[in-house]
Amino acid sequence: MRKLIKYLRHYKKESVIGPLFKLLEASFELLIPLVMAGIVDKGIRERDTGYILSMGGLMIGLGVLGLICSLTAQYFAAKAAVGFGTELRKDMFAHISSLSYTELDALGTSTLVTRITSDINQAQAGVNLVLRLFLRSPFIVVGAVLMAFSINAGLALIFVVLVPLLSLIIFGVMRASIPVYRQVQNRLDNVLLATRENLAGARVIRAFSRQKAEMAEFDSQSQLLMKTQLLVGKISALMNPATYAVVNGAILLILWQGGRTVYNGVITQGELIALINYMTQILLALVALANLIITFTKASASAIRINEVFAETSDMAQPLQSAHQAFSGQAGAAPAVEFRGVYFAYRGNEDALSDITFAVKRGQTMGIIGGTGSGKSSVVNLIPRFYDVREGSVLVDGCNVKDYRFEDLRSVIGIVPQNAVLFAGTIRENMRWRKPDASDEEILRALEIAQARDFVEAKPEGLDTRVSQGGKNFSGGQRQRLTIARALVGDPKILIMDDSASALDFATDARLRRAIAKNTEDMTVFIVSQRASAIRNADCILVLDDGEAAGLGTHSELMESCEVYREICQSQTDEKETKRA
Repeated sequence: MRKLIKYLRHYKKESVIGPLFKLLEASFELLIPLVMAGIVDKGIRERDTGYILSMGGLMIGLGVLGLICSLTAQYFAAKAAVGFGTELRKDMFAHISSLSYTELDALGTSTLVTRITSDINQAQAGVNLVLRLFLRSPFIVVGAVLMAFSINAGLALIFVVLVPLLSLIIFGVMRASIPVYRQVQNRLDNVLLATRENLAGARVIRAFSRQKAEMAEFDSQSQLLMKTQLLVGKISALMNPATYAVVNGAILLILWQGGRTVYNGVITQGELIALINYMTQILLALVALANLIITFTKASASAIRINEVFAETSDMAQPLQSAHQAFSGQAGAAPAVEFRGVYFAYRGNEDALSDITFAVKRGQTMGIIGGTGSGKSSVVNLIPRFYDVREGSVLVDGCNVKDYRFEDLRSVIGIVPQNAVLFAGTIRENMRWRKPDASDEEILRALEIAQARDFVEAKPEGLDTRVSQGGKNFSGGQRQRLTIARALVGDPKILIMDDSASALDFATDARLRRAIAKNTEDMTVFIVSQRASAIRNADCILVLDDGEAAGLGTHSELMESCEVYREICQSQTDEKETKRA
């Protein structure tokens, strides 16, 4: 938790006022037993009704002041805690957004969701209780012990023995429960993962009638979470009975020893009642402290998980300023994109790409084809620097991608990912992701090139048509065409289409390729596809086989020289078409 204290920097005033008012409340509370002792020893013994009423009024006044102080402390502590959670959540989201694909792949989506929601909520609850009780409870305990010494030093020794014993119990429970609370959060990750996969793959699960199997798996994960929660609950549950037993034993001892002192005239009956009240105050303060410890233990376990995310830093450093502005004319006749002896591997795996070398001139179209897992997406993901190469270099407009700032590099690249991802909002809002100030004319032109204008204009609301989460209110082909249009808005210098027309029929795919070729003369286009027909007219085709370049050239050249490419074409066309090609 110490590493997260910095998120209270904007709430220093609240972090001070909250505990101070709690201390004021505790001070008023410590005065109550003395007032009660006076009522017993003077008011009741002497039957002084006026004194009883005046002291009763004083007790009510102290109670009202304590309530005001408590409410004030609660308000400022809550404000500081909520601010802490907001600052932490904002910073964590920004940190996650700064991570490269490598770190995001390693961490996983489900655990990141849990940590930015549940774990931060736990840490926020811990801060709230700490600000309210961390000073108050020890102050009550120490204050009650000192007040007991002011009444009778002999009986106060019982308090001196009691406090360390209770502290030992609390510390032991806390030490035993912290690792288990961390397990609880890890189990929660697994439950969230199972939930996320079932919701995302609901159609697949039902298509294979796997509902019962998935329910059994979910139940298994839920049972593990329940068992871990029960275990930590049992450990934490030991705290209250153990502390109550010790404190009540101490009260019995005070009554036994105090009765003798009262009988011998060493202390008064009112002072004995005050001692018992102080012991009760210690009990309540320690129970509150125990609850604080439990919450803080959860917060500490969550803080460890939060800090693990912050400790995961991206190894992809970017310069303070780009070496030059891409495609501004500074690089002369340099290729738009060039790979020089590129080797690349995902974290913890063997090389996904080996010795890839090619150059694509401005305005050219390059097709990339190969079997499943051959490295097609890996190649195009290196151009916008989603990953870093292990060896070799990737150049855009004659400059190494590592010499560009991410924003400058990706501002000239339009990317259409394999999975057509749309965001909740309107079509217009989705189309403006690359260029926030894009006009409707620019958007409609991009939609026309992407073969999406017809079905968009057929909607009653047109560009204002609502897009549901993930674009589920559009078909797969419509989503793909909308993502292509989104990438075209703003006229990027490089367009990357990563198998982004797989859901289109052949006629629509052909019209799309013709429209892109006709309207993107100065644009360098990368088309990744499993269809030979989609890339056969490209200026250059890269054939990949198990991460290596099996061939590089035009369609006719590869049909003569590349066995892998020829086999792909033959598997997708009949023999006559292959010979005719």
